[in-house]
This record gives sequence, C-alpha cells and structure tokens, in this order.
Amino acid sequence: MRPTRPAVLVAIVVVVTALTWIVIRPVYSSLPAVPWTAIPTLLMLALAEGYTGWMTRARIHRRPGTRPVEPLSVARLAALAKASSYTGAVFAGIFGGFVVYVSDRLEQETPLRDFFIAGGSFLSCVVLIAAALYLEFCCRIPEDRDEDDGSTPAA
Repeated sequence: MRPTRPAVLVAIVVVVTALTWIVIRPVYSSLPAVPWTAIPTLLMLALAEGYTGWMTRARIHRRPGTRPVEPLSVARLAALAKASSYTGAVFAGIFGGFVVYVSDRLEQETPLRDFFIAGGSFLSCVVLIAAALYLEFCCRIPEDRDEDDGSTPAA
C-alpha cells in the first residue's frame, strides 16, 4: 500500500465541492437544514485516530511501558487511516459545496445558519484528514539503523 498523497486529497475536495455546488443550485430550497451533529462526530473520530496514531507509534518504536504491536493490526490501522482520509476529503467537498453556494445568501437566516454549520463541518473534515494522515505516518515501520551505516551488529 502506498502512502496517501495530500495532492490527491485536495483534488478530491475541489472536484466534490464543484459537483456539490452544481447539484445544490436547483434544489437548495427543498433541502432540510444542514445538521450540526457532523461537527462533534468528526472531531471525536479525529481525536480517536490521533490518539491511536500516537499509541501505535510508541508501540512500534518499543518505548518503555508499551507492548509490541501485531503487524496485522498495524496494517489494519493503515487501511483505516487511508479510508478515513479519502472519506474526509469527500465529505469536506460536500460541506465545501454548501459553503460556496450559501456564501452569497448570508443576509437570510437559513443560509447563514447553513454557512456556519457547513463551514464548521468542513473544518472538522480537515482535522479528520490531518489525523488520518498522522495515523498513516505512525504506522510506518522505522528504518533499521544498522543497515543505514553499513555496520554489522555485534554478536
């Protein structure tokens, strides 16, 4: 599995934002209000992934007081991180499309409310993407120092 490239995530956000803006234009007035519950949910997911990354990195580097980590668990966490970053990018694009569309209608009450909720949700998605990239980084196996300097380990 290759590391996630941030440029791909940015491209996903931009494309989904444009598509959401196009789709929302004719149907915005018939849509329900944007739910605020995405903000705490995404932030809790980001917190969990960040903490998991921190603990996984400590276990991979075998810091004192930690148990070794199973390789299959690290592979699963890396897959979770990759899926979370792509999902976060898609949802960031959706919320970004809402923000772009309602940004010219801020004098009305409902679009103003949707602007702040969608904007907060967008920022929460960005935090989730950052936490997912951090978790993916923490799942990398450290390079062996003995191989880097060409020396042989003592018997």
